[in-house]
Amino acid sequence: MSHLILLFSLFLAPAFADGGSQKSTQSLCSNDVSHKRQKRDWIWNQMHIKEEIDTPLPHHVGKITSSVRNKNAKYIIKGEYANTIFKVEETSGDVYALERLDREKKAEYELTALIIDGTNNRSLEQPSKFIIKVYDINDNAPVFVQKVFNGSVPEMSPVGTSVTKVTAVDADDPTVSGHATVTYEVTTGSEYFTIDDSG
Repeated sequence: MSHLILLFSLFLAPAFADGGSQKSTQSLCSNDVSHKRQKRDWIWNQMHIKEEIDTPLPHHVGKITSSVRNKNAKYIIKGEYANTIFKVEETSGDVYALERLDREKKAEYELTALIIDGTNNRSLEQPSKFIIKVYDINDNAPVFVQKVFNGSVPEMSPVGTSVTKVTAVDADDPTVSGHATVTYEVTTGSEYFTIDDSG
């Protein structure tokens, strides 16, 4: 019986704790909730830009945006290509390309977004990495992997005998339908030879 009374006392003890402790606990919970409400996040869509845009520079890429509210907030980008190939408008967060981009040279760029208080350079948000993807246009012609392909066939071979195989490659993006597709055609000697799409 004494064991039961002891257990019962232990269960009731928290309920009769002093009011100051309860207030501090409530206050702590309240602070946690208000802290969670103040949590801010970077907000933007994935950035992309077409290669070889033939319009006057700079070219608009996208916009970095934070939910932070501060009249002195200033956007900054950092990274290997910041302020050389890309720049950000400090007050709006609009990101621009300063030169025409070529996907075959580089398909994506990684940068870091920051938002700071312009009066004291204090960071208002954790830095966030983002990627700018360069979309492909079909701007490359296929090229043969070597200048001359040699082939031979025994005389009197039946129709359909393999003579040689040729290979051409296209530098455009193979994930975009039709951009890197290569087809072959015999332009001289087609009365004797034919070629299929495998080369």
